[in-house]
Amino acid sequence: MMKKYFNLLLLALLSATTMVKAQEATPIVGKVWSIEKANAWYKQYKWINGADFLPSTAINQLEMWQADTFDPATIDKELGWAESIGFNTMRVYLHSLAWKQDQEGFKKRMDQYLTIANKHKIKTVFVFFDDCWNKQAKIGKQPGPKPGIHNSGWVQDPGDPDSKNAANFPALEKYVKDVMTRFKADKRILLWDLYNEPGNSGKLTTSYPLLKSVFTWARAVNPEQPISAGIWAWDYKELNAFQALNSDVITYHDYEEPQWHQRVIDMLRSHGRPMICTEYMARTRGSLFENVMPILKKENIGAINWGLVDGKSNTKYAWDTPLPNGEEPKEWFHEVFRKDGTPYKKEEVELIKKLNDIK
Repeated sequence: MMKKYFNLLLLALLSATTMVKAQEATPIVGKVWSIEKANAWYKQYKWINGADFLPSTAINQLEMWQADTFDPATIDKELGWAESIGFNTMRVYLHSLAWKQDQEGFKKRMDQYLTIANKHKIKTVFVFFDDCWNKQAKIGKQPGPKPGIHNSGWVQDPGDPDSKNAANFPALEKYVKDVMTRFKADKRILLWDLYNEPGNSGKLTTSYPLLKSVFTWARAVNPEQPISAGIWAWDYKELNAFQALNSDVITYHDYEEPQWHQRVIDMLRSHGRPMICTEYMARTRGSLFENVMPILKKENIGAINWGLVDGKSNTKYAWDTPLPNGEEPKEWFHEVFRKDGTPYKKEEVELIKKLNDIK
């Protein structure tokens, strides 16, 4: 265990050194917000906290957003549970195929979602592209969950090898610009997260061209909301440098124990920008509400954990510990609530309410 932590620390230190070199050659796309503007933006909000949200009735982004399976009743119910514990922000993934299938309907459903979230006093972080999990997505009926397997039906966007093919970029540009232009001044949207974990699923730097392109497209729209793409892998120095230097607000992912999470915070502080942790809390890895969330509040860093309600995504199961018979894991990996709205752990919910000054 100590060897693992030593290696993590060594990697972080090496990354901090090599990132300086990478920054020297990093292109800046468009006009990044000044540090002063970013911090002024951040100060207008109370402490940002919430979850990555997928309704329990959806296995992936397509099932959430396609007309036949869009489920406003469940969204309303589950966001009500989030509101009850003081959560004020949800991070929500979009999908380009749902837009391609029905452009106007897709934007209407986005607006409907925002109306529901706003009723519950919840801001939204929308995510465009994603390099995680299954390589190919298909429009239409989505598969059922595989028992005991984390995110068995989650799909990449725009997929693999599609994300590597520049011939696909004009259509993706139209998608990003159409959606952002429609909502560029919408106060219900907190931030645009342009690309989730670029380079994941073995893509590495093949994701760099699309990453640079989506920032270019977003800057051309020039939304009132800030834009960002979260740092998540310290050894991806070229991607990390680009993400950090082109983001108005620094976002990042960290599923490690608090002492290692604190080191990440200390390193990212050097940018002088507001920070939001857009993924954390994996119980079996030692990243817990009780030991990480108080640090994030103390440091005034946004805290968005993965998962709100146990559902078809199966993210109560750990990434690397499938239970193919579908039995209940001894300890849930993610999620706050059971399907009936009762907390998985009452003491966690009480802590979240206390941190949010909810009596």
